[in-house]
Amino acid sequence: MMLMRTDPFRELDRLSQQVFGTTARPASMPMDAWRDGDMFVVELDLPGVDPDSIDIDVERNVLTVRADRPAREGTAELLAAERPRGVFSRQLILGDSLDASRIEARYADGVLRLSVPVAEQAKPRKVSVTHGDDAQRAISA
Repeated sequence: MMLMRTDPFRELDRLSQQVFGTTARPASMPMDAWRDGDMFVVELDLPGVDPDSIDIDVERNVLTVRADRPAREGTAELLAAERPRGVFSRQLILGDSLDASRIEARYADGVLRLSVPVAEQAKPRKVSVTHGDDAQRAISA
């Protein structure tokens, strides 16, 4: 058995890298998500990103968004550097109630909008019920 002491500064450094990212892997990709009728909508803020650098993959029920904001080129003296640069990545787990095969993506004004339709099998439906005298009536399932 080995006894290990915790180092609070090491834990703080690990936590800050997870939350804020590093210069090699920024963590900033703010997102809003909501359901609008039969559509699940996600908007991700990606200002200054070249639309050609955006890569969206869906494998099983995991949607991965990657984008690149390259470092500035040239010899100009940098006075402030508050906007993170590098490769951004975000993963979303899609529930079985969403149709991942029909995702639509649109990038405009620095915002990536993903629209994911609700799967047909997850939509509410009517079920016919018969009773003794064979009269049918519909009830909500």
